[in-house]
Amino acid sequence: MASFNKFNQFVEDLAKKVHNLNSDTLKVMLTNIAPVAANAVKADITEITTANGYPAGGTQATFSSGAQASGTYKLTLNDVTFTASGGSFGPFRYAVLYNDTPASPLKPLIGWWDYGTNLTITSGIHSWSISIRPTAR
Repeated sequence: MASFNKFNQFVEDLAKKVHNLNSDTLKVMLTNIAPVAANAVKADITEITTANGYPAGGTQATFSSGAQASGTYKLTLNDVTFTASGGSFGPFRYAVLYNDTPASPLKPLIGWWDYGTNLTITSGIHSWSISIRPTAR
């Protein structure tokens, strides 16, 4: 399973009340270009092409639970599933979690997962799910 990497700006955004992880609309989008910790907003990421079931901006990751224990907050989101239809989409290697709630076009980034290899979702054969359990420290 891929490990979670947080964007540096996410830590500052928490301090400035940019995120309410329990109620904001969070989304997962796919990219094949490696994110870097210095990326801050959705526009810094090159998303894969919208096609064959992959929607622009990715798919919503709905809140399941959030709790703090010993100074570590664990956010659990329901699994996000991408399913191709009418053809394939991809390739992608990275799944990026971002906050879609702010009204400005600068959607703040939270973190990403590196799956270590290019993946393509094929119509009628594959759905791909991501289990989302990032931990903020």
